[in-house]
Amino acid sequence: MPSSSVRTFDDPDEYALEMRQGTVGLTVKQRGSFGAKLTRIDLHSLWMQRLSEDLARTSHVDGLSRARATIVFRTQPGSSVIRNGVELGLTSMARIGSGQGYYTHTSGHVSYGGMSLPLEEMADLGATVAGLDLTPPNDDLTVTPSPGAMGRLQRLHASAGVLAEDAPAVLAHPEAARGLEQALIEAMVDCLGGGKVEEDRAALRQHAAIMQRFHRVIEKNLDEPLYITEICKQVGASERTLNVCCQEHLGMAPKHYLLLRRMHMVRRALRESTPTETTVTEIATRYGFWQFGRLAGEYRSLFGELPSATLARPPHH
Repeated sequence: MPSSSVRTFDDPDEYALEMRQGTVGLTVKQRGSFGAKLTRIDLHSLWMQRLSEDLARTSHVDGLSRARATIVFRTQPGSSVIRNGVELGLTSMARIGSGQGYYTHTSGHVSYGGMSLPLEEMADLGATVAGLDLTPPNDDLTVTPSPGAMGRLQRLHASAGVLAEDAPAVLAHPEAARGLEQALIEAMVDCLGGGKVEEDRAALRQHAAIMQRFHRVIEKNLDEPLYITEICKQVGASERTLNVCCQEHLGMAPKHYLLLRRMHMVRRALRESTPTETTVTEIATRYGFWQFGRLAGEYRSLFGELPSATLARPPHH
């Protein structure tokens, strides 16, 4: 049954849970109040999302479905979007690798969207309509369609978003949904079939492999502070190489990323605790912070309130 939903978020963790992109670990890196909007539309076999975010962030996506073929593209001009070290421009789209995890980082307000079809259906469309293989690649591919084809897909995608907000009953009607779905599929196939494909470079593949090892080390030590020398040893890369990889994939140095990540851990723990059970000092110490005055200032700059104010709210589970 076709369906749609439009939601807004002021908490990055709640937003990450609702993104249909596998398991998303999202870290905001820009000061200010976080805001995001997520429009989700499920037609018959086509799934689509429209997303907009107010602040710069970095994220790791894992556990993508191997049963669906996915494309991602910008829906409006805005700040930069870098996926696995490659910028996603307004006139290009990314074909997501099969089951591959990846990093994305942005530099400010961004709007982007995605579409996916069951694997077999995408393969059949490629063979019968476009005359090419549209099964997900092993590594991400960037495709630059003709301006006309890309513009048509973006307009149709935007129209679906407007219907989800203003007339969701139209999208829930099976025949209306089928007509929109076929138009979107045709536009997508036109983009993929006539687009120029940019193959992944060897250096980018090597850096992506290093970042996957980096991610595994962090995930194994979720509640422990990590240091660059330890990470370099476990990842098998020099600090210089790791710096280059993190700048490509995270948009920041690894030390800064680890600091931001620990601050988000502190915030999450504060939101899940009560003042009668713990203190800011106990939670800060747990995540490796010992200069409490400095933490309070940086925390307020990043999240817009003091740690004590976060702890004072009712627990958020």
